[in-house]
Amino acid sequence: MILTCPSCSTRYSVDGEKFPAAGRTVRCAKCGHSWRQPAPEPEAAADMTASAPGISAELAVPAVTPGGEPMRPTRAFAPSAAPPPEAPPLLPRLAVLAGWIGLIAAVLLIALAAVRYRQDIAVIWPQSAGVYSSLGLKVNAGGIDFEGVRYKRESEDGQVVLAVSGRIVNGSGRELPVPQTVRVTLSDSDNREIYHWTFKPAASVLKPGAMVPFLTRLASPPAAARHLEVRFARDTP
Repeated sequence: MILTCPSCSTRYSVDGEKFPAAGRTVRCAKCGHSWRQPAPEPEAAADMTASAPGISAELAVPAVTPGGEPMRPTRAFAPSAAPPPEAPPLLPRLAVLAGWIGLIAAVLLIALAAVRYRQDIAVIWPQSAGVYSSLGLKVNAGGIDFEGVRYKRESEDGQVVLAVSGRIVNGSGRELPVPQTVRVTLSDSDNREIYHWTFKPAASVLKPGAMVPFLTRLASPPAAARHLEVRFARDTP
């Protein structure tokens, strides 16, 4: 037969044939509760005994001892351990890693392109010239610039002549017009302008990467001249 504790509902399997007719006081081994258990009806005891093997196999407890001694199990089944958490699938992690690598590569490519084509960018977006300058990168927002500017004093017919030479280049990736007025300025040791003159370049348009040389001369330059500057002048003075 099966006994159920009224307090904690723990079940115990006992031999109903050995249970006294007057009943017996029993005590739960789990919670310590005691109660008076009457004897089972003969038929009910037989039915319970028949079903006991399946239950006793689960609970595996002995019959109740006389005098209300606690019923103690001879064997207990520990709950099955929870399975360890599964590791995240490898494929999604690889996809996330590949995404980060692709993002970093794209940022690096954009940065390299911004440096490599800074001249073209400055021509299209002149405001970017200030950003490049703050990074120590030289750009010309106009796309047309001077290279290799040199000057030297020469003597011609007993007269001192200042010769200024160099190249006008198109550093952009597209064809650009060449400003038609170049201004040469002479200044003293305090960077005060003391003289200037202008000349016209030999080309009006330059293709991408093209250049045109220039040479301009000034007879009897001021003796106080210490600095020279060559730049484009939009308006002829």
